[in-house]
Amino acid sequence: MAIGTVAKKTARASLAAFSLAGMFASAAHAAELEVTGYIEPEFQLFPQSPSGSEQRRVNASVAAEVTFESFWDNSNQWIVVKPFARWDRRDGNRTHADLREAKYARVVDNWEFRIGMDKVFWGVTEAVHLVDIINQTDLVESIDGEEKLGQPMIMVSSFWDFGTVTGYLLPYFRERTFPSLSGRPAFDIPVDETQTRYESGAKRQHLDFALRYSNTFDIWDVGVSYFRGTNRTPILQPGLNAGGEPVLIPFYAQLDRVSTDIQATSGAWLYKFEGFWQEQLDEGNLQATGGVEYTLYGIFDSPADLGLVAEYVWDDRGANRQNNFANDAFLAFRWTANDVASTAILAGTTVDLDTQALGFSIEAERRFGADYFVTLEGRFFENIPRSDPGYSFEDDDLIQLRIARYF
Repeated sequence: MAIGTVAKKTARASLAAFSLAGMFASAAHAAELEVTGYIEPEFQLFPQSPSGSEQRRVNASVAAEVTFESFWDNSNQWIVVKPFARWDRRDGNRTHADLREAKYARVVDNWEFRIGMDKVFWGVTEAVHLVDIINQTDLVESIDGEEKLGQPMIMVSSFWDFGTVTGYLLPYFRERTFPSLSGRPAFDIPVDETQTRYESGAKRQHLDFALRYSNTFDIWDVGVSYFRGTNRTPILQPGLNAGGEPVLIPFYAQLDRVSTDIQATSGAWLYKFEGFWQEQLDEGNLQATGGVEYTLYGIFDSPADLGLVAEYVWDDRGANRQNNFANDAFLAFRWTANDVASTAILAGTTVDLDTQALGFSIEAERRFGADYFVTLEGRFFENIPRSDPGYSFEDDDLIQLRIARYF
């Protein structure tokens, strides 16, 4: 997609977001409108030479997000609009805009209703969130899968003594974002989104739905979910573009999935598990991940805490192109200073127990003054064989600095 086209879409999305904000603010009548947000320059350094001729070793971009919130009726009704946009110097696909949220919500007795664009998170583990499926991944923002696109939905939730039951209607599907030829990190073979395919003839208009039950039993937090609809993770099929060059073509299959996420808290210990059974393209599949986290409080007679994490990820298909984590171990530590500046460091390594491929990440963050928040992140890949799904990232080690100014 050309940068000019993206810029026009960005402008239209931004105008739509502010129009929605104005409309929602009017709908809230005399309710007070609160506006917060941030603007965040980002600087990226890739220590290794790129594999693509259009890629570079340095990059810069700037992102901004604004949150409009209005509560009334004793906070039983509220509206949230949260537009997000990024301009990237090199990657036209990363220059994009999105409505992360644009929702109206209301609570009546033990019922809650929401309609609009929203973000929903399921999961408890650190390395990978297997059960988190409502929102699409915004892959151009981060390859760790943590950043998500807003999802159109109608949500109804009911709270009872026996637990919380929530239903979701998802009337429109959002495709995954992918880097362009000039983007990094990126696949060695580019993804051609213009040839995207679907198993369902309804394509983006397929009506997905999900059900979820959650509750707390003593030390146990338990969630059980069912999802039926378009899989958010595409199968990347080999193909050719209009010029006869090799590309990867996203194919979105239909999916039935039953999942569970469980966390137990016992003193300084956390025990975590996520897993699911799914059926896709007439084949069943099991995936699971679990582990423990232990926190050392007040280390060295200081206010700081140190959390130690160990997890394992398993896929019954073994090594496959649809899942980077099929037989992997994850070890990490989380150091939190517990100071007024919110200083913290998270570092971890992932080891593929089949190929011995290594991934290492470290993220340090700290607030400066009342308005600035700085994040320094590093991602490094070592010993990745060609047979590993992550081979494309072997030459995409990344050092990234973000400086957010909040208002």
